[in-house]
Amino acid sequence: MTKTNLITGFLGSGKTTTIRHLLASKPASEKWAVLVNEFGEAGIDGALLADSGALLKEIPGGCMCCVNGLPMQVGLNTLLRQGKPDRLLIEPTGLGHPKQILDMLTAEIYTPWIDLRATLTLLDPEQLMQERYCSDENFLAQLAVADIIVLNKSDRQNDASRAALQSWLSINQAERETVTVSHGQVEGKLLDQPRRNQHVLNASAAHAHNLTAARGLAALSLPEHQRWRRSLNSGQGHYACGWIFDADTVFDTVGLLEWARLAPAERVKGVMRIPEGLVRVNRQGADFHIETLPGSPPDSRIELIHRTGCDWNALQIALLNLRLS
Repeated sequence: MTKTNLITGFLGSGKTTTIRHLLASKPASEKWAVLVNEFGEAGIDGALLADSGALLKEIPGGCMCCVNGLPMQVGLNTLLRQGKPDRLLIEPTGLGHPKQILDMLTAEIYTPWIDLRATLTLLDPEQLMQERYCSDENFLAQLAVADIIVLNKSDRQNDASRAALQSWLSINQAERETVTVSHGQVEGKLLDQPRRNQHVLNASAAHAHNLTAARGLAALSLPEHQRWRRSLNSGQGHYACGWIFDADTVFDTVGLLEWARLAPAERVKGVMRIPEGLVRVNRQGADFHIETLPGSPPDSRIELIHRTGCDWNALQIALLNLRLS
C-alpha cells in the first residue's frame, strides 16, 4: 500500500514550496510521487517540481475533482499501478474543494492501494484578516478537513495577523494539531500522523469550473516550430492566463521581474529562462519571492490568476517585448 497525504491550502499558502521541502528531505531508500493539480493550464507547479526526483503527474486546467473525478482517477491509477511509490503527495488546486478528492481516496476500490494518512492544510494567517478569504467556501472547507493545520510564513507575521490567528484558532482549532513554520519547512514525520478528522464540508452547487479546461493529464506543451502560446481558464470566481515559451526564448531579467511584480493580478507564478539561467517567480499579492538558479529550463512558463479578468492582451504585449531572442 502507498502511504498517501493530501497537502491542501488556498492560493499562495505555500503548498508547492512545502512539497519541495518534503521531497528534499525524504528517505533516500523510498520512492515518492506527486499528483499535482492546477487551476490554470500552463503547468507551473509541475515545472517547479520537475527537478525534485519524484514521480510526477499533472492535472492542469481546473479542479481535479470535477468531471466526476475522471482526471484525478486516471492520474492516480497511473501513479499507483505503474510507479508503485512508497508515498504519494496530492496537491489540489488552491481553488479546489476537498470533499470529492477525499471521497475518492477512501473509496473501497482504493482500499488495497492507499494508506491514507494525515491531511495537511497550509494557512497564511494574513488571509484571516481579509473577508474575501474567510467567507470563501473552498478556503473554509480546506481548513475544515485538516488533520494538521500548518501555519506558514511565520517570518512575515505582525501583531495584527497574530491577533487574527489567535481569534480564529480559539473558535476553529478544536483538537487538531497546529504547527508553525516559515518557507514551508514542515517536518517529514508529520506525514505519518494518522487521519483522524472526518469533518468534510459538502461542496455547494456553485462549485464549478470551466469544464472545457478540466480535461488534461499533462500540462500544455508547444507544437513543433511554435515559439509560444497562451491559455485561459476561469471558474470559482477567478480568472487565469498563462504563457509558455520555447527553450530558445530568453527574457530580460530586470524587465521580467518588474513585469511580474507590477502585474495587476493576485497571483503570479512562473519558471522563466533569463541570461543568468532560470528564475522562479512566486508572488501572492505584494508578497514577492524570486530564486535565480544556473541551468536552462526545457521551456519558460508563467501564469497569472486574479478575481476579475485582466487586460491579458496588454500584459502579453509587455511580456513579449521583454524577449531577448
